[in-house]
Amino acid sequence: MERKVLVIGELNVDMILNRIDGFPKIGTEILASDLHLTLGSSSAIFASNLSAQDINVSFLGMIGTDQFGKLVLETLQQNKVNTENVIQSQTHKTGVTVVMNYDMDRAMVTYPGAMNYLSLEEVKSVDLKSYQHVHISSIFLQPLIKKDILPILELCKALGLTTSLDPQWDPEEKWDLDLNSILPLIDVFLPNITEFLALTKSDSIEQGIKTLNNNFNTIAIKQGEKGAALYKNDHTIIQKEAYLNEKVVDCIGAGDSFDAGFVYGYIKGFPLASCLERGNIMGAVNTTAPGGTAAFKDFEKTKITIKEQFHYNL
Repeated sequence: MERKVLVIGELNVDMILNRIDGFPKIGTEILASDLHLTLGSSSAIFASNLSAQDINVSFLGMIGTDQFGKLVLETLQQNKVNTENVIQSQTHKTGVTVVMNYDMDRAMVTYPGAMNYLSLEEVKSVDLKSYQHVHISSIFLQPLIKKDILPILELCKALGLTTSLDPQWDPEEKWDLDLNSILPLIDVFLPNITEFLALTKSDSIEQGIKTLNNNFNTIAIKQGEKGAALYKNDHTIIQKEAYLNEKVVDCIGAGDSFDAGFVYGYIKGFPLASCLERGNIMGAVNTTAPGGTAAFKDFEKTKITIKEQFHYNL
């Protein structure tokens, strides 16, 4: 059976500034030596990089009818992501994120635009039963999706779909997600360590896991250079070391590429340890090119990079 994945998420372009002379201050001006304008959004990066692995991926999201929206739509299509469910709003502009890169870290400013208006109504308009898996990302950037995340997940599970969710950062830092209600409906929860600790109001992963009282299925926690750790409700714990790139171009989308690798393995029925390892290698390869998708434009070449640079056969 053909595997089909529906991604529900935000859409925007990334304006990426590299080699920046310091950090900006009010009333002053600094220079960047490099600029990339590319497809942004965690959800779109995930969708593109999952599609690169020869998985049939469709996207549900909202953009404007402006030039940035055109760039988003054309890039998704070039990346072989089905865009028939992408809504082009006549009244809202396409979102934009300005990314300031500083080695392994970055600062970002996002204009949400149309992503604020995707809702349960649009989800219900999609023929969900034609998919096997639904992935949701950046829930804090989509207020209407966040508000109705429980009925969205209930709808997916009622149709027998598997689900994954990457919460991403909360710009308001409220972290007001009812994990006890939604985690039982999420097959794979994919936060990074900072997000997980904030969501569980904990000082360590172990403490955070205890607060959930086994009320979850599988949680894969991304830890950057320390790799990733997986926790199951049967007390199984799997840890995998990171594959490190000594010549990092940037880390934009590395977590989303991890998600794409992990979910690929999950929907293919790989052992969870293999899913975790594939996630780590996809995250590492992501850092060999600028932006979140450039490293996966030609997946046959990606496999060569993985073998020669990271000594791993995908």
